[in-house]
Amino acid sequence: MTEWIEIGTVAAIPRRGARCVTTPNGKIAVFRTQEDQVFAIENRCPHKHGPLSEGIVHGASVTCPLHNWVFDLATGKALGADEGEVRTYPIDVVDGRIFMAADVVAVAAE
Repeated sequence: MTEWIEIGTVAAIPRRGARCVTTPNGKIAVFRTQEDQVFAIENRCPHKHGPLSEGIVHGASVTCPLHNWVFDLATGKALGADEGEVRTYPIDVVDGRIFMAADVVAVAAE
């Protein structure tokens, strides 16, 4: 059974924005879409290691701020002609509070 740790609230993330959580394996970007969907993906583009949390969110995708690669927030896969993917992480949202699996999280949200 998965143990969940609260990492923040949906309201703390601007619509079409992101916040980061620091883990033993690097930063995880937690995104909020215009429709209030919440996704968590690795915060590092596989192309030039751009910080995806600083990218532009459109629909359920994010565009890397360095070289415009687009990633599906649900699957982590690059869209269009781009190849590659980023790791996704399971999260749960309960009453506006965001939870991530305890085995993933090392430090509270920044």
